[in-house]
Formats: sequence, C-alpha cells, structure tokens
Amino acid sequence: MEAIKNRYEFVVLFDVENGNPNGDPDAGNAPRTDAETGLGIVTDVCLKRKIRNYVEIVKEGEPAYNILIKTDRSLNDKFAEAYEKKGIDAKKKNADDIAAAREYMCSNYYDVRAFGAVMSTGSNPCGIVRGPVQLNFARSIDPVFPQEMTITRQAITDSDKFKENLDKNGVLTEMGKKNIVPYALYRAEGYVSAMLAQKETSFSEADLELLWDALINMFEHDHSAARGKVCVRKLIIFKHESPLGKAPSVILFDKIKISKRPGVEYPRSYGDYIVDIDREEIPGVELIEKL
Repeated sequence: MEAIKNRYEFVVLFDVENGNPNGDPDAGNAPRTDAETGLGIVTDVCLKRKIRNYVEIVKEGEPAYNILIKTDRSLNDKFAEAYEKKGIDAKKKNADDIAAAREYMCSNYYDVRAFGAVMSTGSNPCGIVRGPVQLNFARSIDPVFPQEMTITRQAITDSDKFKENLDKNGVLTEMGKKNIVPYALYRAEGYVSAMLAQKETSFSEADLELLWDALINMFEHDHSAARGKVCVRKLIIFKHESPLGKAPSVILFDKIKISKRPGVEYPRSYGDYIVDIDREEIPGVELIEKL
C-alpha cells in the first residue's frame, strides 16, 4: 500500500449526557477530571480503544485489518506468528529479520499502522514502530460535576447475601453506586504525520478514510449503561498540501473556538454551545468538515 502524502491535524467534538465517558479505576470508576480546573478528561488510550473496536467491527476477517491490542492472545504469540509467516528462525535472527517481522506486523495490523507499537518483547521481537496517528487527551469545554448515584441491586450472586438483604417485606435492599456526568462537551485534538506514514508503517489513503469513519462512529457501537448517550458532534480536519505541512498545528487548532451561548450557566445540551470556526484561508492548508 502506498503511504499518504499529506499531513493532517484534526479536532473531534463529542458530548456525554448522564453517562461516564472514561472512568478512573483508581477513583472508584469516577469520571476523570483535572484536579485543578475541574475539567473532564478522556484519555487518548480510551479514544484509541474506540477506534480499534470500530475497525474490528467493520473490517472483521479482512486481511490487513487485524487488531494487535486486544485480549484474544498474548502479544508475544502474535510476534511469534510474524516469525512463522516470514520463515524466520528466532534463534538465528538478525536486524534484517526483525525488520521483516516488523513489516509483517505493519501490513497485517491496522492499529500498528495507525498508532505504532512497542513490539520488542519476548524471543520473537518485531521492533518498535512510531505510528503516524496520535491523539491528545480530550478535555471538556467547561468544568464537570460528576455525581455518584445510588441504585438498588436486584440480582445478588451469593445465596447467603441474598437472604441477608431481604427486608421484612421480602424486597432486596442491597445498594450500589453509579457515576455520571450530567452533561459535558469534550474536545480532542489529533495529528496524522505523512512523514511517519512513509518512513514507518505505510499508512495509506484507505487507512486514513477508515480513521475518519472510525472517529465519527467510534461511540455508535459502544453504547452501554455507563455510556448510553455519548455522541460525536463534529470532526474538523486540516489537510496540508505537503508531507511536512504548511502551518504549525497550534495555529490551526486555535481557529476553532467554543463558547457557551449567552445566558447559559449550566450547559445541558450541544445547543447550549457556539462552535466558531475561523475560515480565513491559510496558504497550503485546506479546512474540511466531515461532520
């Protein structure tokens, strides 16, 4: 596959209503927040997981679109498969063999082509790949106010606990907790490097279009009790006319301003915000709205 020839930056806006977009296991799965500002946080790892899950759904079984980072097999087993497919003897491997194994991983695993991977573990190392696609932490536009809701549990696993939690009317009284954010609009920023695509992974135009589709639909197949209404609202892309790019990413990101509508103190919907895009042209950079 021929690698992309243009550099890109992109901005994704998504919101959550009465849900938990990214719980922190060290804080009882409470929504992640910046302790100083109170702004909500969704990690890059969380967003990449959504992209991987979408790609796996739409490309399941297709060659070149396997997913490396998943819980089906150990990573070392997958690295060993690369050696087997390439006919490499792990005991006699050299730098060229490792490069061949790395190329196999890039060709067969979408997330390696996109995000890169550290594949130097075990007795069948496949090297280290720097991925052309990277994302920052998503951050909410305004401070969030996570709420811990008390819920009643109607299904108890242990029979003794079942009897203990029945009240005098035979009603279960065991309680549970659920963490939610009433509403928040999040902004995530990302990068696609044509230079790394060309030098490292051969991330192609077809791969790029799949990335845009995945960003738009990454929450559509991820609904759950905790993430019942998480929606992507906008995907704004800056396409450079060259691999090196024509403007610093920070200048492009600053062209997108988001603010609350006048009179709105506590936003509770996407309509409570104004998304202002500075459309003044920058030579060599095209602004594209996918959503």
